Amino acid sequence: MTQHFDADVAIVGYGPTGVTAALTLAKHGVSAVAFERDRDIYPRARAVTVNDWTMRIFQSLGIGERIAKVIEPQRALRWVTYDGTEIMRVEHPPSALGPGPRFYNIYQPVMEAELRACAAERGDLIDVRYGAEVTGLEQDADGVTVTARDAATGETRTVRARYAIGADGGGSPTRAMIGSRLDGDTLDVTWIVIDCRVKRWWPDRDFLTFWSDRKRPVVDIALSAGNHRWEIPLAPHETEADFASEDDVWPLLKALGVTTDDVSIHQWAFYRHHTRMADTWRKDRVFLAGDAAHLMPPWAGAGMQTGMRDAHDLGWKMARVLNGELDESWLGTYETERRPNAAFYTGLAVGLGRVIKQEATPAEIEEMNRVPEGTVTPFEPPLTAPPVLEAGWLRGPVGDASIVGRMVPQPVAGDTAGRMARLDDLLGDGFVLLGADTDPAALLTAGERAAWDALGARYIAIRPKTAYTQGPDELVDLDEVLLPWLARYGVRAVAVRPDRFVAAADVSGLAVPA
Repeated sequence: MTQHFDADVAIVGYGPTGVTAALTLAKHGVSAVAFERDRDIYPRARAVTVNDWTMRIFQSLGIGERIAKVIEPQRALRWVTYDGTEIMRVEHPPSALGPGPRFYNIYQPVMEAELRACAAERGDLIDVRYGAEVTGLEQDADGVTVTARDAATGETRTVRARYAIGADGGGSPTRAMIGSRLDGDTLDVTWIVIDCRVKRWWPDRDFLTFWSDRKRPVVDIALSAGNHRWEIPLAPHETEADFASEDDVWPLLKALGVTTDDVSIHQWAFYRHHTRMADTWRKDRVFLAGDAAHLMPPWAGAGMQTGMRDAHDLGWKMARVLNGELDESWLGTYETERRPNAAFYTGLAVGLGRVIKQEATPAEIEEMNRVPEGTVTPFEPPLTAPPVLEAGWLRGPVGDASIVGRMVPQPVAGDTAGRMARLDDLLGDGFVLLGADTDPAALLTAGERAAWDALGARYIAIRPKTAYTQGPDELVDLDEVLLPWLARYGVRAVAVRPDRFVAAADVSGLAVPA
């Protein structure tokens, strides 16, 4: 009996994580229906930054240039005390993953509006139900039935989909519906977030500055579109009621030397820091992503981005499963790959928070700034280092000396017809094997070749720019980045996933990972 499905995937929550999931699915021709309780974008700026990994995801979705127009490059990070002593600084080197800088400042309501505008252009595949609150999820062997109530009319409707993604935030009803438990802690300190409009420039405004102090640590950050933010903890004797008006809020800014000549207060809100993670991110056909799966302090600027990366990882795999290109077992790699990354950024945020709150010892700070010796991979601070997968659909060891699990750099390359473009634009959307001045297919056994062919893989030789190309399936390393990168790890060929992570290398076997 043929079943009726209203959409391939139901998405609960349509913030940045939900929109990224919808865009990723739509890219592969997979339909989604999204349920969003609120009719308008949340007006307050929550996230403050995105980095080059997230921008590479936007590029893959065909929206990178549009998003780049509503965000701004970030200069650097610094941790200073009120007497002007600089404790630590993180400079941003040029990106290896794309054409721009490592980090960008954002104003989330503006960036989120652009994301939704991009998704609205895919109305053939993305159906958004604003003002709809999901009240029930029922699963069976073939799909998920979602029950949603219209907030305005009270009318209840059901939608049938093959899978569902809960991207409905820290208080996720979806998480509760699948019986997932949120483990961890919430700090008993309330912070006030003050968003302001800039009226004039002041010295070093473009630093993201953490004012380090035991009693009153402050986050001081330039946002895009002429906005600036301060995040300040309330003292034990202070409550939200003490800051009911602008006149009540201004003393906090004036204590930092900020005046009405510099900014006008736009809005303010209160929040607490969470360090929590769901004990499982999946129940059969329902998956959790973003804050529904994990909550972290803001110090690494990674909360929203981690959710968007969840959505992209799950989205490209789910789309290919639904299109019959991958086996359903691939969906089991989602949490395996994403949980360690969320845990990494959570731990990083906690450690950086200890610095700003002056809880870290001098020895701990020294260790954070220590540059290890004798490494194969050039050292970068964890906050800015290119991403690495720790586990999942990989073959071979991961670690400093291994290329497996690393994201391929994205320089400008050339094809045999002389076209020059960023690497991803030349590789296409699927699996690809890259050979260092060699045909990677020549390194495979017949069985290995058949397995990669079944995944639709391409086989591309990377040639030096000082040589002639020899066939159609070749690229030229114009920026002289790819061949040295492969040589650093002593490999002749790598297998690259659609998300640009290296799945395997010849030194540990090019067979399709199990």
